[in-house]
Formats: sequence, C-alpha cells, structure tokens
Amino acid sequence: MELLYLLISILSTTFTSLILSLLLPFRYLLRRPLISDDSVILYQGTVWHERRRPVHHSFSYQVRYALFDLDAASHPPPNHLSADDARRLANTNGPVFLLTIPPSVGYEQNPLSLYYCYDFKASKKTLRKCIAEVTNTPWGERVSFLFDPSSDLVAKSLHVSPFMDMLGNWSMKANEPGNNLHVVISVQHPELGNYFTASLTAVRVTTSVSGDHTGFFWLMPHKVALWIYWHALKLWWKNVPLIPHPRYQNPGYKEEALLRDETIRCCQAFGINQASNIREHGETFDQVSVTENIRCCSWTDAPWPWR
Repeated sequence: MELLYLLISILSTTFTSLILSLLLPFRYLLRRPLISDDSVILYQGTVWHERRRPVHHSFSYQVRYALFDLDAASHPPPNHLSADDARRLANTNGPVFLLTIPPSVGYEQNPLSLYYCYDFKASKKTLRKCIAEVTNTPWGERVSFLFDPSSDLVAKSLHVSPFMDMLGNWSMKANEPGNNLHVVISVQHPELGNYFTASLTAVRVTTSVSGDHTGFFWLMPHKVALWIYWHALKLWWKNVPLIPHPRYQNPGYKEEALLRDETIRCCQAFGINQASNIREHGETFDQVSVTENIRCCSWTDAPWPWR
C-alpha cells in the first residue's frame, strides 16, 4: 500500500510542478514575488551523509537554503512557526531566524529546518536555543523540538528513514549563521554505536540575486527528494534491511521517545552515575529538576496521501 501512496505522491508532485513551472513567466508579469524582501539571506553549500554500519554508504549533494528574519520577512515560508511562537517555545526575547528550503513550484522537501532563537542580555544579542523541524521521507511527518546549538543529545522521536530503527539518539550541533553555517547530526545507537552522520556546510551567497528568488530555488526541493530516493534504492540494493514505520507495530513510539529523552535530560542535569543510581533504586527525581529537563516535542501528521 505504501508503494501505491508513493507512486500517487510522485505523480501528483510531477504534474503540479510541471504546470506551475510553465506558469512561472506569467507569474513574473502578473504576480508579486513570494520571496522578494531584504530580510532573506541566501546560502549555498553541501549536504553530506555517511552510514558506517551495517554497510558503508556515503554521498553528498549541493543544496541551497534561505535564512529568514521572521520578525521582518514580508513573505515567510508557509507551514512554519512564527517568530512569536518560536520565542515562546524557546523562552527567548530576541530575534528569530529560520533556515529552510522554500517551497518551489508546489513542492516542499525539508529533511531539516532550523530556527535560531536569540536573547538580548545587557544589549548583547546571543544565540541561546535552536528549534529543529525534522521531516521524514517519503511520509512527510514532522517533529519539532528545542536543542542547545553548542551541543545536545536528543532521543530520536521520528521514523526518519525506512532503513533506521527508533532506538538511536541524535547528537546535534549548529553554529551561529554568518558568512558560513554548519550543522552536524550523528546517530548514537545502543547496538551500532555512532554509525551515521549527516552535515550541512554552506556559505552565504555574496553575488546579488535581486528581486524574486524563485529562480534561485527552482526545483531545489525536487533535487533533494531525488537524492534521497536514489540513495534509498542503493541501500536496498546493498541489502540493508527495510524497517516498517513504527505506527504499524508500536503505536506508542512517541511516548517511548519522550521517556528516553527525559532520561537523557535528567542524566545531563544530575550526572550519568547519579541519575542511573536513582533509576536503579526506584527513587524519584526532584520534581523541579525533572520539569526543567523535559523537552517539548510537537508532532505533525503526514499530509495526503499518507494519512
């Protein structure tokens, strides 16, 4: 059934994108651009993936991103948090920037979007928290959560790939975006160890791309999807086992992820040995400390035809 849904999704996207691409010249003449203000910074770089177990497989591809100042952008991308929503979630008081691949000719493909949430302290702007939006392929489900950009460990809360189970944790790190930006995510697995790493390295586009940026991002989401599907086929060819979506076998996987993440946060707050002893002897954590270390995760269901 999922293969049928995938075929429907591909055909629908192809038809829609073809029609909208043919209409682009008329849009330039008749419509206001969707991305046309100075609050958008453009980046171009490379996404790199490496899987080390059970087989070695690595690849890289060129990608283009936009960094939106959500307080100033006149046309922020749809289906994302507002600046105020992000500030409430991150408990910050400064500007919020969203790094994402904007939709192109009716299609969106963002394995990872990041919100950079700043604080103002003593008139100094400091990057305090990031919000990650992780979207899986091909289903299009999404999970959003806070993390510390300097370094953080987060329980895996989404079935991001049919070639990965739900047992790992995500080690995450992101620098403050400037002329360069860098994001690294690695998977810490209880059996396979540190077996997978993905990174984004990009530089700010210094050449002038004036006016409507639609041409800069034309078919960019489609290219990302093509790379994902092509290398999924290669993994299948290398006999990496397919893992069904946990909603079919373990509907409580989200709650289990939250419990694992609570343990991670408590271990970070108390120290690993102390937290382990508390768990082993059936004692309880201090309620205030536990509350402060519970990570808020928000899930978005799959769009049509996957739901």
